[in-house]
Amino acid sequence: MSCPDCSSKNGATGPYDASSITVLPGLEAVRKNPSMYIGSTDQEGLHRLVYEAVDNSIDESLAGYCSRIHVVIGRDGSCSVEDNGRGIPVDEHPEMACPACQVVLTTLHAGGKFDQGSYFRSAGIHGVGISCVNALSSWLELDVWRANGHYVQSYKVGQPTTALVRKHASERRGTRVRFMPDTSIFDTTQFDHSVLARRLEELAFLHPGIHIQFDDHRQSTSQVYQYDSGILGFIARLNSDRTPLHAKPIYIQLKGEQIELDLALQWTTAYGEAISSYVNSINTVWGGTHVNGLKRALNRSINAYAAKAGLLNADNGERIATFDILEGLTCVLSVRMFDPRFEGQTKTRLTSRYVRETVDEVVSLQLDAILTADPALARVVVGRALDASRARQAARRASDRARYTARDIHVSDEVYQKQFGIRSKTWHKSAVWIANEELLAEHAKMLKMPESARLLDVCCGSGVVGNSFGDRVAEKYGLDITPEMVALASQRLDKVVQGTVYDIPFPEASFDVVCTREVLHLLPNPGKPVSEIFRVLKPGGQFVVGQILPFSELDGPWMYRVFKKKQPLIFNMFQEEDFRQMLLGAGFVDLEMTEYNLWESIDVWIDTHETTSLHRHEIRDLFHNAPAEARAVHPFEILPSGEIRDLWRWCIFSVRKPE
Repeated sequence: MSCPDCSSKNGATGPYDASSITVLPGLEAVRKNPSMYIGSTDQEGLHRLVYEAVDNSIDESLAGYCSRIHVVIGRDGSCSVEDNGRGIPVDEHPEMACPACQVVLTTLHAGGKFDQGSYFRSAGIHGVGISCVNALSSWLELDVWRANGHYVQSYKVGQPTTALVRKHASERRGTRVRFMPDTSIFDTTQFDHSVLARRLEELAFLHPGIHIQFDDHRQSTSQVYQYDSGILGFIARLNSDRTPLHAKPIYIQLKGEQIELDLALQWTTAYGEAISSYVNSINTVWGGTHVNGLKRALNRSINAYAAKAGLLNADNGERIATFDILEGLTCVLSVRMFDPRFEGQTKTRLTSRYVRETVDEVVSLQLDAILTADPALARVVVGRALDASRARQAARRASDRARYTARDIHVSDEVYQKQFGIRSKTWHKSAVWIANEELLAEHAKMLKMPESARLLDVCCGSGVVGNSFGDRVAEKYGLDITPEMVALASQRLDKVVQGTVYDIPFPEASFDVVCTREVLHLLPNPGKPVSEIFRVLKPGGQFVVGQILPFSELDGPWMYRVFKKKQPLIFNMFQEEDFRQMLLGAGFVDLEMTEYNLWESIDVWIDTHETTSLHRHEIRDLFHNAPAEARAVHPFEILPSGEIRDLWRWCIFSVRKPE
């Protein structure tokens, strides 16, 4: 039977009827659409295979049956995960008429995690993890030690190639899964040693006493992770390169029938927050209801203490925002519960609603008591948040007048070298503005010096700003802190030296022109670099500087928050008047300014190494939930595809050193 609607149209070659409906048998759906199950087919998805296998062993540990896990990366690129748990059941499944272990490895939504009697705090209820590993491997070998025997079975692209065989008698118990990722599925099948090591180490912290051995035969390395310190040791590890503001982390704990919670909090002098959240040992990189509950509790407790202690300005209704409380916070939040609900199989966000209220209530109650009992600790924690709040409200990170407590800011050259050295590898791809010809032309239009001029491009990056002046200057020098940028800029400028803008390595009055772009907001005490630029200019010399500025005071705090999430090194979000006063205050005269607006893809801009997955998500949230006052003055758009485009206001200034 046919119908007019089933006829061929728009290039279709046959009828659309029941025969057109394809059913993918077994695990073919996983191989057809792997990203639906493991998130991606890049290296992140590749590592997901290891995580799924290790998570099964962790579930055995949570159930009280596993104390040792052994992960091996073979010289051939294969991966083996072995534990001393109970072993996957090998008896025949009552419905499937084959060994239970075969059911687990070849059937989606099959496993012991659906049965509350088998696992209480498992990593998830989806039951697709190890079957996906099997489906996306060119081969897999299963070893099970159980019921006084050693059982083995082999698989190829998800299908058994041998029957389950009892190899010999054994008193051991446990499971080993060894697999080879399928090169036809993944963009790369090279496991990253450091990524896997970091995950295994955090699991060892989350499960005090468990013994995790990681052997990488490609590098002939072997490492054992075993800690008794729990998440307090984890906090110390995370803060090894930070400066804590209080010696002992705040520790909050709950042991309930339906949910257990461990929380460690420690504020530091850093400007970016580092919240590591877990549900049954799964790293929920995008947070979820447990993190939302934590943030609500922190906001309530910090503001309550600040109000009680008289630290807030009651006349203007001052209140500390959550993101100011989070500034500089290192946090580990570990929740263990039955039947967690996640957003997607990769489990990056918890969606169980009741967890938010539970975490909120427990953290608020215990944190209030801790702050009340320790006024010195409370002054540090609340003062840090108030410090950030007043600086943000001023939208001028460099202003000491906005600080809760004055302190010298130490500039670490190594931090800048690390961040911009790595980023330089994809520098021109990280934002449109970097190489945009029209924007660069606006800088060049400002030039008023003769062709004999000697120019210095400060913090030159790839040298595109200095190069934009073309043959209108005689010599083009560059200065940058990173050797990678020095190498890039040397392709465009006559001579590039490595150094810092705080101490420019040239004598006084060395240049006729100095230019720079989008740097001063990254620097503490930006007046110092401006003074250095003034020093190396000849009398009558010109300084040309481009800077992204807010459209008004209304969008300044919101922009500061967006930029800070993208780039932890940001110190300033200048208003136009602030920037003008900084230039004139350094002694420059004859200020002129032109404006150029440029659309940027936020998705491209945040796709750099210094922006974590969580911060990328939070930046998108900042656009989706932008306050009305910011929307009123700051143009941006969210396309039907989900892409975010933001209009950046570039202000290009020209000033002159008096003769």
